[in-house]
Amino acid sequence: VLSADCSLPRVDVTYKLYYGGAQKRPDGNYCRVINDAKGKAFALVGESNRKDVRNAAEAASKAQPGWDRRSGFNRSQILFYWAENLEQRRHEFVEHLTNIGLSVEMAEKEVDTAVSRLFHWASYCDKYGGAVQETQLYGTVLRLHEPVGLIGIACPDVHPLLGFVSLVAPAIARGNAVVAVPSEKNPTVALSLYQ
Repeated sequence: VLSADCSLPRVDVTYKLYYGGAQKRPDGNYCRVINDAKGKAFALVGESNRKDVRNAAEAASKAQPGWDRRSGFNRSQILFYWAENLEQRRHEFVEHLTNIGLSVEMAEKEVDTAVSRLFHWASYCDKYGGAVQETQLYGTVLRLHEPVGLIGIACPDVHPLLGFVSLVAPAIARGNAVVAVPSEKNPTVALSLYQ
């Protein structure tokens, strides 16, 4: 929403940290200004510190066993839901990506590819759980693929939406918990997903 002079937003947009199922203000109360492609102030993003990262890792560690115990089918339904919501908000994300400098065509392609990746990993949730194998002796062996547990992910600056989805979706598809740091240059795209 722009003001009458069309240079500044009427309302400051502040993106908070998200962990433990809630938006949190940064512990140090520091925010960083994010500029759009034209160099104008676009949003404020909370700057996390050591305590914020510790709290996020602690929350993810507590959530991971419950996430791992969910069936592959249930995890896939959640990822399908994420893909469906991203598709419903397609116009919003295309506009967001064009504000940070992508052409409309590239922004549409990035959103479409992100939706496609989410569908891919959603369908993969219950396809790689393990196998029953024969042995050289008598009997069989059951091989299970277990989650790593807690994974820290730092997303690249290029393709801020697609990079986030491409790194986070496979990790959570296999029952891991994730602490993700969005693109440092364009964090607002990934941060818009927590809504």
